[in-house]
Amino acid sequence: MLIPILKIFIQIGFSKILFDKMKTTKSYRLTAQLLALPRGVKRAILLLADYAISVLCLFLALGLRYGTVESHISPTLLIVYAIIPIAGLYLIGFYKGVTRIFFDTEMRRVLQLFVAILIAVAVILYFDWLVGIPRSVPGLYLFLLFIWLWSSRLTMRELLAHWQGKRRLQGSSANACDKVIIYGAGSAGRELFEALSHTIRYDVVAFVDDDSRLVGGHLLDKKIYSADSLANLVAKSDVAQVFLAIPSISRARKRQIIEDLSDISVVIKELPSLTELADGKVTINTMRQVDILDVLDRQTVEPDADLLAENINGKSVLVTGAGGSIGSELCRQIVKNGPRCLVLFELSEYALYAVHQELLAQQADQPNDRSIEIIAVIGNVNNQSRLETIFAKYQVQTVYHAAAYKHVPIVEHNPFEGVINNAKGTYHCARAAIEAEVETFVLISTDKAVRPTNIMGASKRLAELVCQALSKEVCHSNNDKCTRISMVRFGNVLGSSGSVVPLFTRQIASGGPITVTHQDVTRYFMTIPEAANLVIQAGAMAKGGEVFVLDMGDPVRIVDLARRMVYLSGCDIKEDENPDGDIEIVVTGLRPGEKLYEELIIGEDNVENTRHPLIMQAFEHSFPLTDIESTLNMLAQKAQQDNVSWLKEQFQHFVAGYQPDSLESTNSVSCNFTESENAEPV
Repeated sequence: MLIPILKIFIQIGFSKILFDKMKTTKSYRLTAQLLALPRGVKRAILLLADYAISVLCLFLALGLRYGTVESHISPTLLIVYAIIPIAGLYLIGFYKGVTRIFFDTEMRRVLQLFVAILIAVAVILYFDWLVGIPRSVPGLYLFLLFIWLWSSRLTMRELLAHWQGKRRLQGSSANACDKVIIYGAGSAGRELFEALSHTIRYDVVAFVDDDSRLVGGHLLDKKIYSADSLANLVAKSDVAQVFLAIPSISRARKRQIIEDLSDISVVIKELPSLTELADGKVTINTMRQVDILDVLDRQTVEPDADLLAENINGKSVLVTGAGGSIGSELCRQIVKNGPRCLVLFELSEYALYAVHQELLAQQADQPNDRSIEIIAVIGNVNNQSRLETIFAKYQVQTVYHAAAYKHVPIVEHNPFEGVINNAKGTYHCARAAIEAEVETFVLISTDKAVRPTNIMGASKRLAELVCQALSKEVCHSNNDKCTRISMVRFGNVLGSSGSVVPLFTRQIASGGPITVTHQDVTRYFMTIPEAANLVIQAGAMAKGGEVFVLDMGDPVRIVDLARRMVYLSGCDIKEDENPDGDIEIVVTGLRPGEKLYEELIIGEDNVENTRHPLIMQAFEHSFPLTDIESTLNMLAQKAQQDNVSWLKEQFQHFVAGYQPDSLESTNSVSCNFTESENAEPV
């Protein structure tokens, strides 16, 4: 078994020619055979090889001392002395290590062992107990053996990395490696480079750093360039990916880097944050796509812990629409804030099952959460008696009403179902909360409720009016047991089922085209976790009847978002100036009910700040509860008649700024609508 491995080392050597030799079929076959051997056999091969070299090193040390190749001690003593360091290596576990990830730690242990052997030899020589060995030989012998151990393991490690990397590339039909630039010449950049050096999937061409003191120098034989030259360097060197190796980098700096590379098709990835590294969730070798939030001009604010705990900690909480995008995230954050009980209320059995299983798994991983009772309930928000039973049974104190039909084109073609679910369902849910003396009721609303041009937005504004009327006429400020009803209004959230971002991601993955309804259409964006976080905090500030509006930052042109996502994916835009591009952006035209831009406030002068910098309170017109109830009670009858004209007339009366495209647009059903940026994120 010793002959094949020695044959490989003799054939390959300790230089770059070994990589060329590895290309031969015979060497590949020998390497594959060796790697396929049991671990115990491979360990025995290494031990025997080291012992043979140990004998050779001792023989050479004696020859160097005496200046002749003639042996001055008996072969028996030569063999006995040569086994001493090998036995020591075995005892310290040197042969238990994995060669492909071997090095610094193991070699330090070897060096410590050899120093200990030299000290022992010095003591032995002092008492003249060592037979036939001059005093200079042990040090020379151990030096030669250490060089062998160092060079052989380094060579084997590089060989294995090269061979396995080449095999992976062949297995995936890859024919070229990606050229990459590492942004950050600090310790994280160095560790990332060393991790990438073990594979031939990536070719690091240079480092880039903001520190002018490092510019012009070299790190691991790669030149360090200034940050200002990044764009030119990417274009000049045909770089496919830029790796951000600065875990502490600010969002503003990441956005600036993205802007600098906005016209170049390059994939930008980043190391995890310092918090994730410290928590052990990821390692320094973990790379991920740059968060799409980094391309948006949006800054976040640390949450107020007192507001988060106000309506949740130690209480029984119920979430309607618990299986939806916002509903499920609300559930995740509610569990983190220590409720006594969490009731998941959902119409879809599959969505309810999915979120329930996820929360149970999350609970199992967190010992502090195991006392929380998590209950899954199937139900419809229009079933008021069922809701009252659930509220009473689990003594619910806080309700987050996230259940809604949210996709604009679908609701536009199913108007009565949308209004009955969104507006009348809110009425029944809030009524049930009042009857059960629930402490807090929070409606999740949408920016599409402001001066809407579609049924979905109008139905959500009607739901807001329901809550305003109930709070004003049923709940009184002097009644401590009265339910505090409030509404939280915000725009699109990234990653929800109706968000444009996952749609664009799927379209890019399939090779395009990306569909945008208009060149100038704009939308507000925030992440689902931030939106849920702010909803909880806003609800905690409610006294009754408030319409809270979340600060969504600046609106984003959807076509600009699409272009940035294409470039971040490493592709080019296919357009008249670049007919050979990868992804085309197609403008399909506005659909019935779709607006160029969204608003968050009906009137500019009726809003004021709250204790939270990202939460405002709007003061808007309301209607008597009896008027709204009269319309809600007629919905079922008008739905049977399919009287959409009547429905839109009601919206024109109740919903300020409602401007339908035409009274007949809903009845002329189109069969070619697609999900786009017009989908509501609730």
